[in-house]
Amino acid sequence: MLSKNKIKYIHSLEQKKVRKEEGVFLAEGPKLVGDLLGHFHCRFLAATPAWLGEHASISSDEIVSVDAEDLKRASLLKTPQQVLAIFEQPNYELHKEIATNSLCLALDDVQDPGNLGTIVRLADWFGIEHIICSQNTVDVYNPKTVQATMGGIARVKVHYTSLPDFIRSLKDVPVFGTFLDGKNMYEQPLSANGLIVMGNEGNGIGKEVETLINRKLYIPNYPQGQETSESLNVAIATAVVCAEFRRQAAWK
Repeated sequence: MLSKNKIKYIHSLEQKKVRKEEGVFLAEGPKLVGDLLGHFHCRFLAATPAWLGEHASISSDEIVSVDAEDLKRASLLKTPQQVLAIFEQPNYELHKEIATNSLCLALDDVQDPGNLGTIVRLADWFGIEHIICSQNTVDVYNPKTVQATMGGIARVKVHYTSLPDFIRSLKDVPVFGTFLDGKNMYEQPLSANGLIVMGNEGNGIGKEVETLINRKLYIPNYPQGQETSESLNVAIATAVVCAEFRRQAAWK
């Protein structure tokens, strides 16, 4: 059974301030928790007897067996799913060499938790191991973001830093960004390394970061010239761009 204080603590992890002070994040559901166990240190886990019976060898500082009603009171989801866990946030070191040796994503003030989570999931799918976020980008450990990663957060390292300073530190590295006045993405040679910058949902890539981008790309609509939506959702645009980068890399 979960105490009122424990339930209150779990709910407090919706707040970035608490997550940062405690150095933890919340994950819910058998698929997500199962993916994260073994990648992050688990401080607390609450699950139904049936789930615990199927996972007898799990490692956690504290394990509590709960019934469906307890889980419902503790969960942040509309439909609780057998298990929730509190994991320690990892500490990743950011090195500029990652963009020299591999393809990385950079996010300039992305605000929607679902968008960030989906982008982490996309990065995982396309074998992109690092995402560099501006300091105003939404917290990757927001519970909604964690859920939206669908386990991708276990394999994709997300860093927060001054994006302009990081880009300035790169030497002879291609830095790509999508713009309405960019060059048709499907007609440009795309490299297997470098940085792909994606912008804010409403304002796109900020002016300071824009001046540092040396490869401006455009995702053309189809058929060209036909009136369409004004823009693509940032997560969808990220998927389109990453797919073309990986397609070209496969044919080289």
